[in-house]
Amino acid sequence: MNFDDMADQLSAHPDFKVKRRLVPILDFGPGTGGPTQRVLILDTETTGLDWRAESIIELAMLAVDVDMQTGKPVGEVEVYEDFEDPGRPIPPEIVKLTGITAQDVKGQRLNEEKIKDMVERADLIVAHNAGFDRPFVENRLEVFEHKAWACSFQGIDWKAQGLGSAKLEFLCSELGWFYDAHRAQVDCHALLRVLSTPLKSDKPEGAVTGLLQLFKASQNARTVVKAFGSPFETKDKLKSRGYRWDAEARVWYTAVKSADALDAEAEWLKAEVYGGRAARIGLETQDARVQFSSRSGKSGDRIL
Repeated sequence: MNFDDMADQLSAHPDFKVKRRLVPILDFGPGTGGPTQRVLILDTETTGLDWRAESIIELAMLAVDVDMQTGKPVGEVEVYEDFEDPGRPIPPEIVKLTGITAQDVKGQRLNEEKIKDMVERADLIVAHNAGFDRPFVENRLEVFEHKAWACSFQGIDWKAQGLGSAKLEFLCSELGWFYDAHRAQVDCHALLRVLSTPLKSDKPEGAVTGLLQLFKASQNARTVVKAFGSPFETKDKLKSRGYRWDAEARVWYTAVKSADALDAEAEWLKAEVYGGRAARIGLETQDARVQFSSRSGKSGDRIL
């Protein structure tokens, strides 16, 4: 009996879960023949967390057409990966995390012409933490500023999918795959496989893939809600509701995707955070061309 047969037998038993090494798919075959849109999956490895002070040391991208009827990739996958020399030593903790050394990047530079070509032909760029990757690549190449972006970490409710974490390694593991993480290209392949898998759904139209959900969501703007002057003692309430802390602006914020959701959020803030008192919250409307970038959308406020 070979290993595949053994794995199949174990997988069929209710007391065992088998994980297989993720093997990149470079050709997904034909689709339905219906309309397609092109997605670009992107990941970076960098010298640190701050895009204003740190540099890209590795960039990987996968470009593939998505069948808009099934939400699945079709045809060949276009692959790009390059190192870039940051011109200074790579911090030891980054070398340990990524395995990328000074020798790997020495004298290397991103292929700007190839990157520009792939980006210009894409309809949507997806990263698993777009709020991290987008500012880095936009700071390096202007072409990224003019495209719609989506974040697969924030843009899909993984908790509603019955998953306890939105980390990419965890999502892959739950789907039965393992891989050597923290290198840009394999992270892209892992994300493409995760997003090609149908999501659980109780809607009459049935399940859609993560790719299709992100394409649909990118057509709508979101509103970032900023809880100005929220009392310190409400931080746990805000955090448990999904708010994030912007250390630079010193404000808790979240995002909503509809007018009804905005009204509900305003009511919750007034009752649970501001104790029924009058308060001012900030509102910033962001479409997919601004979301997750360092640039601001249309700003305003609302009195509660």
